[in-house]
Amino acid sequence: MSQKHPQNVLNYYFIGIGGIGMSALARYFLKNKNNVGGYDKVSTKLTENLKNEGCWLHHIDDIREVPEIFLDKNHTVVVYTPAVSNLNNELAYFREKGYRVLKRSEVLGDVTQFSKGLCVAGTHGKTTTSTLLAHILNQSTWKCNAFLGGISTNYNSNYIYDNQSEYTVIEADEYDRSFLKLKPYCSIITSVDPDHLDIYSGENDFFNGFQEYVELIDKSGVCVVKYGIGLNSSSRMVSYSIENKLADYYGYDLHVVDSKFYMKVLMPNKKVEILEIGLPGIHNAENALSCVALLSELGMEFERIAYGIRTFLGVKRRFEYIIRSSNMVYIDDYAHHPSELNVLIDSIKLIYPNWKIYMIFQPHLYSRTRDFMGFFANQLSRVDDLTLLPIYPAREEAIQGINSNALLDQINIDDKRILPLENVVEFFDGIDKGVVLTVGAGDINLLVSTLKNVLLKNSSTL
Repeated sequence: MSQKHPQNVLNYYFIGIGGIGMSALARYFLKNKNNVGGYDKVSTKLTENLKNEGCWLHHIDDIREVPEIFLDKNHTVVVYTPAVSNLNNELAYFREKGYRVLKRSEVLGDVTQFSKGLCVAGTHGKTTTSTLLAHILNQSTWKCNAFLGGISTNYNSNYIYDNQSEYTVIEADEYDRSFLKLKPYCSIITSVDPDHLDIYSGENDFFNGFQEYVELIDKSGVCVVKYGIGLNSSSRMVSYSIENKLADYYGYDLHVVDSKFYMKVLMPNKKVEILEIGLPGIHNAENALSCVALLSELGMEFERIAYGIRTFLGVKRRFEYIIRSSNMVYIDDYAHHPSELNVLIDSIKLIYPNWKIYMIFQPHLYSRTRDFMGFFANQLSRVDDLTLLPIYPAREEAIQGINSNALLDQINIDDKRILPLENVVEFFDGIDKGVVLTVGAGDINLLVSTLKNVLLKNSSTL
């Protein structure tokens, strides 16, 4: 991959380095022998891994803690994520003193602009789809570089490196309009359901953001879009769908064998191919179909694409099986939007019909909960037993009247409750069979290890 970044830059300092997108960039600069350091509020497995890989990292927001090497203004670039508050002391210091301070999206756009960027955009599915796309490429002779929004189970990383490949897979994030800093050669668009209405002024503004994005796609490239999304691009456009046979790539006859999905794919040449999808879930079938479409348009043989899809092990916290036994299934998932909950619950009901579904859900952001309260309530009413956690605020201040109690009141099932994070495992100590789901984009993943042990103990006594 040919890259461009300032030749006199020796040091990169990341504020919010523990974020999934930030850490992928940090790994890139570590690979390129730069000095890499950063701050993050909390210590996680990911930040510990970065330390082990050679990154200097700390968790105290105090410029006096920062090593001298990163205070060299002439040879340092400071990278930040919009998720970091403007009140952050270190960020304020670097801005005040005139350092080169760039958003993550600006740096990502710079380092990938001279490769062929294969981007994946969309409200839902972009992390799994981009990680799957990167895996298919990486196990082929084409190879790739990849900056991913999740930890690939196949590679135990969110960054894939190959200095010979002409392709870079990039998760194109719509938050803060970050994807408008990219220069895609090709792109998949998975969905344009409204979200981030704290950033966008409404549904039309959100859609227009995606329209601006697809206009950035190289005219010699390809825009692969889910059928029915009314975007227009000057590049070649192809569509995919598992619902409408008018799509250029149509997936149908989805069926489950041993918790794996199979589907038939009607290709543009009218040939029907059989595709085994190593991961269960309707959404995974749709994500796989989008990769079939893009790579087929670029000229990869179907057999090579199918092999990559069959051997894909998934992404941490995306329909991730924690327990999978004859009487107990525990899945951890990142879903945090009503449309994502819809697909998740549909998939569970298809794979595990007649099983009782227990969901532990942590709403993410006050603004999202406010904007989609009714839609969340409709989806959460589809499970048999619901435990709500308090809203995870992330970057936001509280909004009066918007809380988990207000959401719970709109959910139409009998077995529902609100519990603090620390009381959840104790409640589930009596559950010995069924499907248990931990769902959300906040810190609900802190439950996983302890809850797993309790559920294994309970189910083993049957």
